[in-house]
Amino acid sequence: MEDQCDIAVIGGGAAGLAAGIFAAETAPHRVVVLDGAAQIGAKILISGGGRCNVTHDVVRPDDFNGAQPVVRNILAAFDEHATQQWFAALGVPLKREDTGKLFPVSDSARTVLEALLRRCAALGIGIREQHRVSDVVRTGGTFDVVHQHGFLRAARVIMATGGCSLPRTGSDGGGWEIVRRLGHTVTPTFPALVPLVLQGGVHAGLSGLSQPVELSTFADGGLIDRRTGSLLWTHFGVSGPVVMDASRHWVIAHAGGRRVVMRCNFLRGHSFEQVERLLMDAARVRPRASMQRLLAERLPDRLATALLVAAGVDPGVRAAQLSRLQRRALVHALTAFVLPVVRARGWDFAEVTAGGVPLAEIDYRTMASRRVEGLHLVGEMLDCDGRIGGFNFQWAWATGHVAGRAAAAAGGPAPAPSRRVIA
Repeated sequence: MEDQCDIAVIGGGAAGLAAGIFAAETAPHRVVVLDGAAQIGAKILISGGGRCNVTHDVVRPDDFNGAQPVVRNILAAFDEHATQQWFAALGVPLKREDTGKLFPVSDSARTVLEALLRRCAALGIGIREQHRVSDVVRTGGTFDVVHQHGFLRAARVIMATGGCSLPRTGSDGGGWEIVRRLGHTVTPTFPALVPLVLQGGVHAGLSGLSQPVELSTFADGGLIDRRTGSLLWTHFGVSGPVVMDASRHWVIAHAGGRRVVMRCNFLRGHSFEQVERLLMDAARVRPRASMQRLLAERLPDRLATALLVAAGVDPGVRAAQLSRLQRRALVHALTAFVLPVVRARGWDFAEVTAGGVPLAEIDYRTMASRRVEGLHLVGEMLDCDGRIGGFNFQWAWATGHVAGRAAAAAGGPAPAPSRRVIA
């Protein structure tokens, strides 16, 4: 198959569809979106438990891991308010939940995907599923986009192939190999927003419990991350927003051969000294109360029991009978419990990729490559990842908006295709 277009978007996820739409809205160019999957938008459909957390009500640069000045400028070009207005115009009003997450009123991710595809159809954007791209070759001022059915000649290319997270949706990192051949560098990549697997059996008896905690991650004895949020105990270990957000720091430090320790404070906002004083006061006021009963007033029953056992304290022991050594061991368990993390759950369960093409290699005003004229990079291909809560979708919409508009403003019609045939 030999054909041509003005702008080829490689990857039909959130960033790719947004880039295509904004390009076609900006100028009357022929835009084609190529994707290797049999059905486009799989990651959109499974996101947010099938509801699609479109964005967050407040988005700041420090919600992202990446070069802050560049992130700030990209987000400013298309912020969370612009996202809400855009989706409303697409017929998808959003609602805010208590966490600040914004979901479609329909509570259906399919609503989001169908709205994007309807807009593509209205703009005449070509959607080519099962067109996996294996290479992009710069030839004579244009690009030959090599795919499984032949090649496509394009004046400009927007790379939106994503990272390695959730490979069952079609993300396998292949786009990075393409841009490497074009002259870009790619930083080491790691699964992020990923649950963590624990050693031992303490978590097994707590599966299903969720509670607010303060989670601190140390590497070689130094603090590298501290955050608060909800932790969820699971049959394999821990998950929940606070764990997902902290996971990238554990994963990267562990991959670097550092000694990583993750500690949990179940009484967030309270120091070791404050918790010890609470236990001493409780023993004085209610000396006959069991330690199980006292802790269960602040923590779920199962967790209270597990922490007492971990500290070597009989759950039935009376407060007045607790020795100083036992008390201090219990305080350590309450405020600095070591989560015995052995590994992350892997790419199949990671919601996003940490690492990618350095932001220094793109022009934040256009998302254009500083290495290859006519090439733009968006979304998860770039070395920027946000915390959980709709931030990575906001990054996709924002980078797609900037790249699509810039590519359309700069791109002219592609020349007639050559007679080169690629099997």
